[in-house]
Amino acid sequence: MPDVLPPHAFRRADESPDAQFYATPRLVHHIDDGAQAAVTALYRDLVPAGADVLDLMSSWVSHLPPGLEAGRVAGIGMNADELAANPRLTEWTVQSLNDDPALGFEDSAFGAALCCVSVQYLTRPVEVFAEVGRVLEDGAPFVVTFSNRCFPTKAVAAWRALDDEGHAALVAHYFEASGAFGPAEVHIHRPPLGDPLIGVVARAASRA
Repeated sequence: MPDVLPPHAFRRADESPDAQFYATPRLVHHIDDGAQAAVTALYRDLVPAGADVLDLMSSWVSHLPPGLEAGRVAGIGMNADELAANPRLTEWTVQSLNDDPALGFEDSAFGAALCCVSVQYLTRPVEVFAEVGRVLEDGAPFVVTFSNRCFPTKAVAAWRALDDEGHAALVAHYFEASGAFGPAEVHIHRPPLGDPLIGVVARAASRA
């Protein structure tokens, strides 16, 4: 992976405003039951009990384990109806991270951050990852999960050009290039049938 990806790597087939594309609520699951269970299992292992959680690019479901007693769960997403339907969110904001990567939270506000099956749509991913690192406590995990499904017209060119292994390397590159995280680790759920689920996880670097 080159140190700096060229601008055309983040172009999309559909460059119309994201707010227009996401205006209609999609209250559906974008991965199958097995992949959803794999996301929840990863969160169970990595999200500390009682942590304040940032759910980035959120929707109507957060996949947090039912028994996990989280603190505040703040959602950032593109559709108000989807966010309002999510029972795990304690607060939410409609925001296009492609238009404005800045997160309106204080430094070290969260003990974990999540991004489920949406990283492929980020056109300014390194800026977003740097912001996530800023709002995480030292050592807090950022859990990025994805499968082999997407809205192809809104996925960036770099994503469309790569396979699952390449996607994992690309997300690890985002972590490294942001300068806000330690080394990334990859978790793979690949059943004989059904959707794969890949998680790339890194922890916020110490500011000391």
